[in-house]
Amino acid sequence: MTTVDLVPYHVFLGAADPDQLLPAREQMAFTLGFHIILVPFGVALTTLMLIANYRGLRKGDEDAMVLARRWSKVAAVLFAVGAITGTVLSFELGLLWPGLMKTYGAAFGFPFAIEGLFFFLEAIFVAIYIYGWDRMRPWAHFWAGVPVALASVGGAAAVIAANSWMNQPGGITMKGGQVIAVQPAKVFFNNAFWLQFLHMLLAAYIVAGFVVAGVYAVGMLRGRRDRYHKVGFLIGFVTAAVSMPVQIFIGDTIARQVFDAEPAKFAAIELLPTTGSHVPETLGGVLIDGEVRYGISVPSVASVLAGFKPSTTVKGLDAVPAAVRPTTAQVNIVHWAFDIMVGTSCLLLAVALWFCWLWWRRRHTLATDRWFLRAASVCGIVSILCLESGWVVTEVGRQPWIAVGLLLTRDAVTTQGNLWPTFIGVVILYAAVGAGALWVLRSMKQRWERQGDAAVPVPYGPDTPDSARPGHSEGKVS
Repeated sequence: MTTVDLVPYHVFLGAADPDQLLPAREQMAFTLGFHIILVPFGVALTTLMLIANYRGLRKGDEDAMVLARRWSKVAAVLFAVGAITGTVLSFELGLLWPGLMKTYGAAFGFPFAIEGLFFFLEAIFVAIYIYGWDRMRPWAHFWAGVPVALASVGGAAAVIAANSWMNQPGGITMKGGQVIAVQPAKVFFNNAFWLQFLHMLLAAYIVAGFVVAGVYAVGMLRGRRDRYHKVGFLIGFVTAAVSMPVQIFIGDTIARQVFDAEPAKFAAIELLPTTGSHVPETLGGVLIDGEVRYGISVPSVASVLAGFKPSTTVKGLDAVPAAVRPTTAQVNIVHWAFDIMVGTSCLLLAVALWFCWLWWRRRHTLATDRWFLRAASVCGIVSILCLESGWVVTEVGRQPWIAVGLLLTRDAVTTQGNLWPTFIGVVILYAAVGAGALWVLRSMKQRWERQGDAAVPVPYGPDTPDSARPGHSEGKVS
């Protein structure tokens, strides 16, 4: 989840920028954009799995137990894919951005070391939980799944710590351009950490919840209104719906933190070329030749957002030194990404409120209200768009810095070799991995529809007959 620039374009490059900067940004943007979609399922799908498992054990709910079993297998597949794409991202940090790792690796690398510990813990307990179905006592099996959810949250926190450090660096002592002392706690729990972590954590539950609910909403639209589909829909949708208002509150708080600590990013978000008070909120629009055009202006709202009063002075792009001022293209992308993030968040909140109204007024018709089910079925896609837009704001909004105030992106990129073949190779690899994951998930779905949840023997498992073990011949294992 850490990158340099999520949406790079050739117009970002200046005359003094290395030739490797564009392909490096393109590659990092693509790999992060792919990987970030998997993160919510690694973080939150395991929690949904445990909710279903707990419900099944406490209430004897067989449908919930089936859901827990199936979601655990889906989570395992996505965990494997996430491990592949996340590993590529880790290598890219060193290969594409040696200037960052050489100078600040002692600080920046610390959260990734912590993330590695959480990753291995999660991998161990994922294996125990998946293998433990029908082999462990029910409650022991449930508790074996709890470390999976906790480790996934811990891993996400570690990566967010690294990314938030890039936005608001701290915890280091510099001398002669080199890091001579590191305070690990201040690196990890930097000034931007807590809000950014909570924002991402809630985003994970929102995306996973709405995507899961959308699957069962589509099933109900196709006439599958059995209890299995209703329980699957409710667990996912309620989780996401409860998270939405909290997420919007956290996002509003982050906006004020950005106003205080990252004025250039805030100016880009608000599409503000000049410093002033009573700053309007611009919906849509683009910055052309230093002027805002084609937007809808809402008087004084940006100043109120920043300081709770119309007279609040907001720094514009003119307050940023020209040498480190974001380009017009970057400003427009950040502004539009912010508008899309806020707009999609409002749409998701509206559907969540619609759900609450239906549940309160006529709960028994929830599964038959086709207009609501249609809206719910697309919430997963909308939530992914919201997630991607939020990361565009975070990453492009930091430009031209890779670590704000410490290191420019152009000074961190490698200057060796032609990176375009590497980028093409990564795209091919990710396309193959993505296609393989979809094929596996589809085959699992088809098997469940044909055979239900009959256990599939595993090599060398305790319930595998000798005749099914690899290497067995004529009653003997070779």
